[in-house]
Amino acid sequence: MTRKVKRYWFLFLVFAVLFLFSLYKVCGILIQERKEQQTFEKLEEIVNPPVHFSAEPAGDASYIALKEENPDFFGWIFIEGTAVNYPVMYTPEDEEYYLHRDFYGKEARSGVPFLAASCYEGCGNYLIYGHHMKNGTMFASLLNYASREYWEKHPVIWFDTPTASGEYEVAAAFYSEAYPQDVSGGFRFYQYTDLSEPFVFAEYVEQVQQAALYDTGVNVEYGSGLLTLCTCSYHTENGRFVVVARKK
Repeated sequence: MTRKVKRYWFLFLVFAVLFLFSLYKVCGILIQERKEQQTFEKLEEIVNPPVHFSAEPAGDASYIALKEENPDFFGWIFIEGTAVNYPVMYTPEDEEYYLHRDFYGKEARSGVPFLAASCYEGCGNYLIYGHHMKNGTMFASLLNYASREYWEKHPVIWFDTPTASGEYEVAAAFYSEAYPQDVSGGFRFYQYTDLSEPFVFAEYVEQVQQAALYDTGVNVEYGSGLLTLCTCSYHTENGRFVVVARKK
């Protein structure tokens, strides 16, 4: 066997090993994602059929059962006709605890949507974070709200807790970013959760309206309960996509 042929076979073996390793990693990711989705499906069975078959919220008993199973459970978010149908967790002492953990605290790439640490029941603006997964799960579909046509088809978001049902009308959608602390300016939407003060409420709503990609015609007045959903967007470094909804 000539030196040239040996080199050819060596390169072939190297690329073959790299290919098989890459295939192994991809298959591992797909299997893991499927396992994580199955966990959510089992949780859905507890709150179904109401959430799964209609836009009517599930009964309080369903959510109380989840709360008993995991005290970190705060509520359930659902957008009809989309992949958004998940529990929402709340760990104010460690906001991102569920960033890469499942409902039971086990390691999970997709994590679980979670409430901002600065939120509390009745704060005025529930700010919920969720991953932008490439497979379209979690909060990936939120970016579709950049289209007015998509909003017209999905104008309502349900966010229920063990103590109250919540139907919210989408009021605005916009691109933003997580600004470094040493950078001045910019709409830091994530700093507005406690909207109990009228001037803070007005300040937040004004900036939301200025950032909105289109006019939904949904009026937001002081005293309205708000819901803000946030996920990553790749339009810029540390980009975010945000959807704001008003409780009906």
